[in-house]
Amino acid sequence: MRVPAHSVCTAIRDDIVSGVLPRGSRLTEEQLARRYGVSRVPVREALRTLESEGFVTSRRHAGACVAEPTEQEAADLLEMRTLLEPLGAARAAQRRTDAHLKVLRGLVRLGQERARRGQAEDLRSLDGWFHETLAQASGSPGLTALLTQLRHKIAWMYAVDHPAQPVEAWAEHGAIVDAVARGDSERARSLTAQHAERWIGAHRLRRPGIVRTSQHPVNTAGSRN
Repeated sequence: MRVPAHSVCTAIRDDIVSGVLPRGSRLTEEQLARRYGVSRVPVREALRTLESEGFVTSRRHAGACVAEPTEQEAADLLEMRTLLEPLGAARAAQRRTDAHLKVLRGLVRLGQERARRGQAEDLRSLDGWFHETLAQASGSPGLTALLTQLRHKIAWMYAVDHPAQPVEAWAEHGAIVDAVARGDSERARSLTAQHAERWIGAHRLRRPGIVRTSQHPVNTAGSRN
């Protein structure tokens, strides 16, 4: 199945994050073009973008390769997230729209319901959706882009354990939304910082080479060695 040219960057990024394209592996325009069923032009553009994001690196005599982040670089990402997410929540309290608030409240209701039922897989996707919407509610495209990139990189480098107390985690989400709804920037910031610090211990560094399911069906004809 062919991937639309404008989606090539997303497809490559997702295959890097999932481990389908392992850390340190070489990325050639020709092989990637065959893999995703596109020309080399969107692949070249995608590799430039992914290099600027830190997912790809260029090596002398080897060309483009999947980056191999260090443990310190991984730890830095978690620290940056704990600093930026509270800022996003504070801005969301000032700039959120009614539409953002409606989605956030709906996600909290669903999350609390799934938490009571113990539906862990649903909670993982709902949590991502919640934090993405909260970032968008900040009204800051630059901050939203940074937080999105951080989430991708953290998913690449870390496995996240299910919270031992998911009901408590979603109660915290609900309290954050209440502060955002009231326009209380400082409380939204404080609650989000506490939430991020509390659940940081759920992150475990992934071992290189672990492969998860690719998010994108691809045309792999001719891509095997």
